[in-house]
Amino acid sequence: MSKKTFIGFVVGIPLLVLFLIVIILVNEPEPEGISRGLAYKSAALLLTDRESCEKALAEQKQEYFPEAEKNNWYVKYMSYLYAEGYLDPGEVPAKKETAEGFLTYKDGERLAEALVPGAGKSFHVGKKKQNKQISADEWWNLYAELRKTLDGEGKIKELDVLLYGTPTNIKTASPWTAYTNEGEYQFEGISLDSYIDWELKILVKGNEIIAMREAVTDSVTYKNVWLTTGDKDTFFVNLGSVQRSFPLEASMGQTEEFANNLADLTLKKGKLQKVTMKKKKISGKVLSVRDDSIEIEGYGSLKLDKDFKVYRLYGQFEERSISDILVGYDIQDFVVAHGKLCAALLVREFDAKSIRVLLMNTNFQSIFHPSVTLSAESGLTLSYGDETVQVPAKAEVVIDPSDERLKDGRIVVSPLEKGDSISVNSISRSYGTPSYDGSIEIRKDNEGLLLINELYLEEYLTKVVPSEMPDSYEKEALKAQAVCARTYAYRQIQSNTYSKYGAHVDDSTRFQVYNNLPTASKTQEAVRETYGKLLFYGGAPIEAFYFSTSCGHTTDGSVWGGDPSKYPYLDGSLLQDNKGVLNLSTNSDFEEFIKNKDYPSYDSSFPMYRWETTVTNRQLEEEITEVGSILNITVTERGVGGIVKKLRVEGSDGVMTISGEGQVRAKMANKYMVLTRKDGTVMKNFESLPSAYIAIDNQGVDDKNITTFHIYGGGFGHGVGMSQNGAQAMAKEGKGYEDILKFFYNGAEVQEANQGKS
Repeated sequence: MSKKTFIGFVVGIPLLVLFLIVIILVNEPEPEGISRGLAYKSAALLLTDRESCEKALAEQKQEYFPEAEKNNWYVKYMSYLYAEGYLDPGEVPAKKETAEGFLTYKDGERLAEALVPGAGKSFHVGKKKQNKQISADEWWNLYAELRKTLDGEGKIKELDVLLYGTPTNIKTASPWTAYTNEGEYQFEGISLDSYIDWELKILVKGNEIIAMREAVTDSVTYKNVWLTTGDKDTFFVNLGSVQRSFPLEASMGQTEEFANNLADLTLKKGKLQKVTMKKKKISGKVLSVRDDSIEIEGYGSLKLDKDFKVYRLYGQFEERSISDILVGYDIQDFVVAHGKLCAALLVREFDAKSIRVLLMNTNFQSIFHPSVTLSAESGLTLSYGDETVQVPAKAEVVIDPSDERLKDGRIVVSPLEKGDSISVNSISRSYGTPSYDGSIEIRKDNEGLLLINELYLEEYLTKVVPSEMPDSYEKEALKAQAVCARTYAYRQIQSNTYSKYGAHVDDSTRFQVYNNLPTASKTQEAVRETYGKLLFYGGAPIEAFYFSTSCGHTTDGSVWGGDPSKYPYLDGSLLQDNKGVLNLSTNSDFEEFIKNKDYPSYDSSFPMYRWETTVTNRQLEEEITEVGSILNITVTERGVGGIVKKLRVEGSDGVMTISGEGQVRAKMANKYMVLTRKDGTVMKNFESLPSAYIAIDNQGVDDKNITTFHIYGGGFGHGVGMSQNGAQAMAKEGKGYEDILKFFYNGAEVQEANQGKS
């Protein structure tokens, strides 16, 4: 090699390398960015939720975006940030080009600083770079830090989901709706269409997806899905609330083999790879439902598959939840695979023919019993495991937790002769030793024995009505009570409160008092003459709440903090012929009303219509311990009819608010309290105030530094639905039970159970 050539080579190589570096730098692609709209959406959701942004947009006085752009998805989020001072319209113009452009370092720094002062330093760059776009990863890394400060309650969550569909493949879908195995979510501003049939990691707040953080895998298996018939080349798959169509390849079989069966579907890149059918079914009465198992008569307790599903097959197909599996009923089939329950198929409508009642111990203190003693006039039949034995007439059976007959978990006890009842000699009720129709199931639990009385609903009601309303009351009032009790029981059976113990309700005031007083011919007639009748509103049985005595005015369904629109039939009104509603929202108006002992009302002749009592701050401090020495108590919010919803308690060590009628009644009562009723009689030993229809008069401080409060009250009970004494007064005036019920439950209709919808 010549010297000249060598020098050219030595000089040229570095120049070539430098040239290539320049080309690489010039042509290096921009990192994947994030649109301003999406970044601003994620920022707004750190501070509030989508619904609040929508509400703020509807109510805002200043318009930020042009009229033509107001319907774009990002407008509500950016408008919220403008209104709250997190964005400056002068720096970040409210227009489409801004929202759809990429977030820059300058944008990111300003936004982060506005959200959390000092947080923007990671985006602080020189002038040359400040208008460069930030990578998506840079933004989400900072977002994670912002969450630590602004999402202390952890409302933003990271979820792994299987994406079933979007409006791209679900033609009936609403805009920006994603269907996943965890439910439906909105995904405004995010591109998800190419990830259908993927497992994704997403960031959510409420039902809004903030970000798709990771595409986990394109290989998914949809477990325990329900298949139905398509045309000759397809079949339908029900995934959550949507139905998808899949092509059927010849190697998979015929469509009729797929129809109405459970299966696992395996997909790769959206293409069906495998269908695993699950055809084995069992059925039987459900004896208990727990989080991880279901006990079925004849099969014992079976574990649930991790992806256990519940499908309603009658009427309109629908995916339901485990809470819809009713104990005591055989209205579902179960699909079994590998020794586990994969799905429950609800195949028949609930008919409410029977009810299972947990019998509490004496004085209704506990559902658990240390031992049980039973007998029957005709004798007993005991069934346990594969054995059945008979016990002679009137002979007692004593069972404790160590009894060998409980080795399989339960003993079912029935009277030898049909029509006889079972006496439970180990507990007592107001009328003595109680006896029960139907059968009694004794179950062993870690805390003791459980007694479950299974009987026909109508027989149950004959022992509820006299325990809830005196049998001396008018027949029409008792019939109104029977319909309320039946409707209430119908709803409680479906609520599955005690499903893990294999029962629907207990026999205490928590539900309806059952068999605490003997039945009478008049209460039996009231149940029989209203056989099967329920209260319906909009085709569904209502929440038939009832209580003892009103103060002259009932209240609405918000008394426990719920949405009153969910109970339109519980609207609250005066107990007078023309109904009407008084405005008793101010303390002065309510005090005038409650101090009037003769205010005309259906309940006005009953002693509990008006009552009063006194209590000292020292007595209240035994229950209210948070504020030190109590100085004053003020009603700060009243509901319909003047019922107290919030109390402000001021003390030497601070201030607290007591919310809800139940808490107000509990906190304002004490063991020393003596109540004087309207007729001058007194009552003692109240664990809570009779009602939350109260006015409080601070009578000042004495020389011992004790503050006395005088409480004026009215009524007995929560004040929602039917006043039992009001119903009695209406019946005495000659009103029929249907008219009484329609008065208390506005717009409700009395119908046979099979006329309405469950």
